[in-house]
This record gives sequence, structure tokens and C-alpha cells, in this order.
Amino acid sequence: MEDTQSVATLIDSTTSKIQQLQKAFAELESHRAITLNLKWKQLEEHFHGLEKSLKRRFTELEDQEKEYETKTMEAWEMLEKREAAVMAKEQASLERLQEKRDAAVSAIANALQKHRKISSGEPAAFNIEDQGGAPSVEEKPPDVMVAESNLVDMRKTSVNECVEVKSYPQLVDLCREMDSEGLHKFISDNRKNLSAIREEIPLALKAAADPASLVLDSLNGFYCMEVSNLDGKKDSNLLGLRRTCIMLLECLSILLTNLDRSSASHIVSENVRERAKAVVEEWKPKLDDLDVDANNGNSLEAHAFLQLLSTFGIDSDFDHDDLSKLVPMVSRRRQTADLCRSLGLSDKMPGVINVLVNNGRQIDAVNLAFEFELMKQFSPVTLLKSYLNDAKKISSSVKTGNSSPTVQNEVNERELTALKAVIKCIEDHKLEAQFPLDPLQKRVLQLEKAKADKKRAPEVAKPLPKRPRANGVGHSPRVTNVAADKNIYARTTDRYPQYMYDRPYVYPRPTDNHVPSLLGSAGYAMPPPGHGNFFGNGFQYQAVQTPYLH
Repeated sequence: MEDTQSVATLIDSTTSKIQQLQKAFAELESHRAITLNLKWKQLEEHFHGLEKSLKRRFTELEDQEKEYETKTMEAWEMLEKREAAVMAKEQASLERLQEKRDAAVSAIANALQKHRKISSGEPAAFNIEDQGGAPSVEEKPPDVMVAESNLVDMRKTSVNECVEVKSYPQLVDLCREMDSEGLHKFISDNRKNLSAIREEIPLALKAAADPASLVLDSLNGFYCMEVSNLDGKKDSNLLGLRRTCIMLLECLSILLTNLDRSSASHIVSENVRERAKAVVEEWKPKLDDLDVDANNGNSLEAHAFLQLLSTFGIDSDFDHDDLSKLVPMVSRRRQTADLCRSLGLSDKMPGVINVLVNNGRQIDAVNLAFEFELMKQFSPVTLLKSYLNDAKKISSSVKTGNSSPTVQNEVNERELTALKAVIKCIEDHKLEAQFPLDPLQKRVLQLEKAKADKKRAPEVAKPLPKRPRANGVGHSPRVTNVAADKNIYARTTDRYPQYMYDRPYVYPRPTDNHVPSLLGSAGYAMPPPGHGNFFGNGFQYQAVQTPYLH
């Protein structure tokens, strides 16, 4: 406001200034011979015009200032109203939160009071039949009672209750009807959404009258009598059926884990346990007939056998040394570590890792060493370097000899697969600081470039057909060997698939490690062939295209 008043004062003094200027101009005119009246009139009009313009502009600025002040006041009033509304909402939220806290504290106090009554002398468990259907109560520590206070109502419900499955309600119907064949067919038809189905099967099994018997019934056909072991490795339908059997066993195990002891014992009754033992006795002799392919760390037969023992809790009938012999046969399965823990084989892992190392399967050994925290006993970097050294030795010996181009290509492909497997293992276990990746990645680029150059070579050397003569009579194109024009490396990827953790671990392995009498009484030992034979034995892993990925 002070600036505005000063500007107004200066504008008002303009008239007096003009009068003073007029007197000075008249005095100047008196000293000149020629009159200056015309010039003064022009100056006077100019100054009066400036005065009017300044006054008009000043008035406009005053109006704009008043308008701005009005809008500012309105904005402040709106902000105050909004602030009051927000504070009211916060207060209401705090009150509701306090009510919920009080209710939670009350529930915890009631649970602790019930536990004290149980511990003070009341019976720890009640028989449902003797007490007229009263729910069973198990004695647990206070912290467990508090943590499970919100799950009491859910665990009191019947195991055979109807469970709401959001995505696939058909699963509930199939389980309620105890239709194992229909369950297999439904899973096969919806194998593209297998991960979602896997999550809902444990819930759907609750609707079955006898979930354990349903899963045991689903194991029929796991060993098809019409298919030999060798043909079974190539039969995609049989492989899919076996993977589904393993998944159902795992889902039943999840269901039993989420139930209390009394409910779990009700599902796995003594009758069901005897049925499971009969299936185990039927499967056990078949494991001794497995061929070399069963020992590549991805044996579905061995996996199903171990999962069956774990799910139904019947592993106590077997010696741990005998069971540990099966672990190298499933070392590339993602469930191996959990299976070993549930079967109590953790103390047998050093022996299992030694077997894997002696058979040239250092990457499997590294994975299990990390799972069971045995890195000090089995250095991951040392094992990976040994794995690469074996590949380099074979590659060097082939290049210095007079091997055919096909053999050299296969050896280079094995080295490339080994490099990629080691890189993946280093990245997954974060070993970059101990084992730099740059040299390995450069070598991979070299091998891939050489592979691409060799693939282009047959196309460049392919002869062109002769041009026909002008008279219409010409030589017909020479018929060449059709096989020579095909890409001779087309099946390389199938023979040596890349190493992946999501699926069973895949990389070349030796063929001279048959495991006779897997469940016999012999001690834990497997023949340790030299590492040099690992990459030079011509073993080729045939990747089977199946509709299942679990």
C-alpha cells in the first residue's frame, strides 16, 4: 500500500511540474528573438497525454490488485474448510482403528485365558465321540495360540466341506465324485494354466470324501505294462501322466501340512497307509531296472517313489542309505531339497554331493551345496572350474586330432552348453565376485559365432542350376544329395538343451554310471569314473517335447 500511495503522489505532482516547466520555457523564450509558443503547445499536449495514460494504467492496476486480494481470501477460506474436513475424517479413522485394536487385544486375552485353563489341569485333548462331538484341542505354546487365533474357526470345519475354488470349480466336482481319471483328463486339457491349477488342487481335495484314496487311485497307470522303460522315455502321454501323479502327491502333502495333526491323521488313516505301502512295494523293484537315462538327475520314477514316501509318511520302513542312492537320480528336480529334508536325508547330502562330483555333475553338486549350506566343504567355484576344465580338455583333444567335422561340432556344442550352464549357476548363486563372467561370456560369443559361420557354409557352397539355352533345349538341374543341403546342426539344441532352473537341470553327463540294486543292502557307493570321460563318451540327452512342464 505504501508503494501505491507514493505512485499516486507522484502522479498528482505532475501538474505542478508541468507549470514549473512552462515558466522555465517562457524565461527561455524571452532570451530568444524567435517565439517558441508553437513548440511549447506541442510539449504541453505531450505531457498531459502521458499524465492521462499513467493515471488510467494506475487505476487498472488498483482494480486488478483488489480482484487478486478477493480471490486470495476465497482460496484461503476453501482451504480452511477442506482442512477441517480432512481432520474430521482422520479422527473418525483413528476411532475405528482403536476399536479394532481393542477387539484384537480382547481376542488375544481370551485365547491366553483359555490356554491357561487348559494348562492348569483340564485335559489337553477331547475325544470327539466321547464328548458328544466337541472339537479337539491340542496343547500348544502361548505364542502359537496367539498366531493361530484367527484360524481356529477354519480348522474346526469339516475336512469334507465344500470348498470354493475361484478359477476352476470343476476341480471340486471331480474331487467330490472321487473321479481320478476325470481329474487326470482335466489337468491334461488345461495344462496351459498348470500353475493356477496347482494352487487350487489342495483346496479342491478338501471336498473329496477320502482325499488320500483319491490320490492313490490317480497313481494307477504310472507304470504302464504295455510300455517298456526305453519307450516310456519317449511317450509324451505317459510322461504327462507321471508328472500329474507327482503333482497330485505334492498337493496332498500341502493339504496335510496346512491341517492340524488330528485332521491329517483322519485323512491318512491306517488303511490308507497300508494301501500306500502296497504301492511302494510294487514300485520298488522297478527302480532297479531303470536305464542310464534315469540317472541324469531327472527321473520321474525315482521322484514319484520318494514323494510317495514323504506324503504318506512311510519312509521309516526304508534305510536312509538306500533312499539316499535315489537322490542323484532326481538332483535336477526343483523339489529335491524339500524331499530330502522331509525324508530326513539332510545328513546324507555330503555323500550325495560326492557322488555327483565323481560323475561329472558339478553343477548339481553346487546347487545342493547351497541348499544344505555345505559351501565350505564343497567350494562352488572349484567345482564350476573343474566342470569347465573337463569341457576344455575334450575340446582341445578333438581339435588337435583328426576328428571329423561332425564330432568337432558336437564337442563345441557341449562346451557351449557347459559354459551357459556355469554362467546361469554363477548368476543364480551370486558368485560373480569370486568367478567373473566376462571371460565366459566372450568364449560363448566365440563359439556361437563359429557355429553360425559353419551353418552358413553349406548354403554358400550349394551349386546353382544351369541356365536353359535360348532354343529351349537345356540341361536339367543336377540332382544333388538332399541330405547334404539340410542344416546338419538342426538337432543340436534338442540334444543339448540349455540349462534352466525352472525345469529339471539339463546338461550332458556320463553314461558309465549305472546304479545297480538301488534299494539293496549294499553300502552307499557309486563307481567314480574320471572327469575326462564325461565329455568324450558321446552321451546325448534327448529332450522330449511333452505337454507338461511341471
